[in-house]
Amino acid sequence: MTRPERDGVPASPALWQDGWYRYARALASPNFGPRPASAQIDLIVIHSISLPPGEFDNGNVQRLFTNQLDWEAHAYFQGIRGLQVSSHFFITRSGALWQFVGCNDRAWHAGESNYRGRSNCNDDSIGIELEGLEGGTFEALQYETLAGLCAALLQAYPIAHIAGHEHIAAGRKQDPGPGFDWPLLQRSLASPSKCFPAIT
Repeated sequence: MTRPERDGVPASPALWQDGWYRYARALASPNFGPRPASAQIDLIVIHSISLPPGEFDNGNVQRLFTNQLDWEAHAYFQGIRGLQVSSHFFITRSGALWQFVGCNDRAWHAGESNYRGRSNCNDDSIGIELEGLEGGTFEALQYETLAGLCAALLQAYPIAHIAGHEHIAAGRKQDPGPGFDWPLLQRSLASPSKCFPAIT
């Protein structure tokens, strides 16, 4: 959907349509549900994922989020067999951006969680997966895409907090881990430190 042409100049298409981001490649996941009516979408959760761990650019993350993963393709998959999960977004090592769930809906990325005095972070968060190994480093192109996406989310939703999976599920999850550059993201967004977990 685009705005009408004004003074003979075509209007730019809207960045968002029903929670779907214009610059992401859409691949709809069946793993989502409605948010509670009272939900404030004020948290971004950053994750890391690779399937199997340490292997990249093979399409397995996309297959997992759309319930298409071949459980027999690798021994590691037996430990997650039948898992039904999703994230709103996924950023590959090359910086390509995929979207699986509209941001107005509740993706299944956080699991048991608690942050800023609230539990069930899936209810009011947007999940972003970075292709990478837990504790490992990430590519410059991933940070570039992540910063652009977060900036767009900050404009569209009342985002007040950005945290890692490790911060909302302490003791249970460790991603994205020590290899993630939180100060770089903060500088890219020019956001106050209170929006982030403790940065050292």
